[in-house]
Amino acid sequence: MNSSLVMDSSSENNSIVHLDEPILPDNITIIRTRNGSLQEGQMFLNTMSAQALSGIFVFSALLITCHQIYTHLRSYTVPNEQRYIIRILFIVPVYAFDSWLSLLFISNDQYYVYFDSIRDCYEAFVIYNFLSLSFEYLGGESAIMSEIRGKPIQSSCLYGTCCLVGMSYSIGFLRFCKQATLQFCVVKPTMAVITIILQAFGKYHDGDFNVNGGYLYITIIYNFSVSLALYALFLFYFATSDLLRPFEPVLKFLTIKSVIFLSFWQGMVLAILERCGVIPKALFIEGHEVGAGTVAAGWQNFITCIEMFFAAIALRYAFTCTVYQEKKNDVPESLPPMQSISSGLKETMNPGDMVQDAIHNFSPAYQQYTQQSTQEVTQPSANGKVATGNKNSRKSDKIMLITSDDEF
Repeated sequence: MNSSLVMDSSSENNSIVHLDEPILPDNITIIRTRNGSLQEGQMFLNTMSAQALSGIFVFSALLITCHQIYTHLRSYTVPNEQRYIIRILFIVPVYAFDSWLSLLFISNDQYYVYFDSIRDCYEAFVIYNFLSLSFEYLGGESAIMSEIRGKPIQSSCLYGTCCLVGMSYSIGFLRFCKQATLQFCVVKPTMAVITIILQAFGKYHDGDFNVNGGYLYITIIYNFSVSLALYALFLFYFATSDLLRPFEPVLKFLTIKSVIFLSFWQGMVLAILERCGVIPKALFIEGHEVGAGTVAAGWQNFITCIEMFFAAIALRYAFTCTVYQEKKNDVPESLPPMQSISSGLKETMNPGDMVQDAIHNFSPAYQQYTQQSTQEVTQPSANGKVATGNKNSRKSDKIMLITSDDEF
């Protein structure tokens, strides 16, 4: 063994590690136990068993979700809805594979922070797409306003509307729901970039609530932003639950919220548990020094790998392709199958509609206008007559603006 490990106990019963040069062997892991003592041994998270077990769940989830995405692309008959569904489904591959990579590189200088930043950016994108899909199910802003405009907002402590007594639904209400979710799409990637910068300067460690570090402040901003986005989604569901009932929104709503919001708070709880000593803190993993919060982040990634398998199953039932396959049988194919799939995937990955929506919802010039898609003019509902799949028609939705005088 090229290095020795010496244990010293101070009057405060703190253990200090002295390392002779060179660094520790590659296979050594040192953990600080709950009573403050140091222990050398194997940690489950960096064993082959943990990596293999999580890998089985990850690739099973990938197989289920990729097949579902493929079936949607093969039956891409209602682009205005399916573009959002496919974007939502991609959260499973992004979350699962990202978490598995983070687990594999748990000992490599907190590389998991960089992997998780990609996940953070995509989950914000999913929140926007889920709300947009709900709008599309109901025919767009103008169709929703024709159903709820002027109706009083009923008081409910469960949905957080007790403070809105005496107010009625208006275009301002829908605007708030969109703005609250779009702000999350801005805050989440911004905080991810700031996290990477702080990590590079050694100022960010998961579970480190020191006022001189960045974790405390980023967590506060995250909590405020994610709570506002969740509140907006609750408000929208509360206002349109009767209208959304034919589309079975409960399973969709619970699945998306569980994947994004519960996983966020799950990670925060794990970080607090490591901070409190419930989860042992690792000082070295496989000979590499690691920072605070590494073990908590490792458990978060391991649990997420397993959870994504069940999320993939839930999403398969929540966003079934059956209704679109039935529509496909009524429409002759105008493109070869692979070309049709490629075209649908390209359209799905284009974020132009989110940029356009952000401009519409935040620009003062559009605050008193509602959006009406061309699909509303030619079809009785979002699930009515099948779109032809023409390229021009796919790009022509949400181009009509109807003035509205009411405010929230």
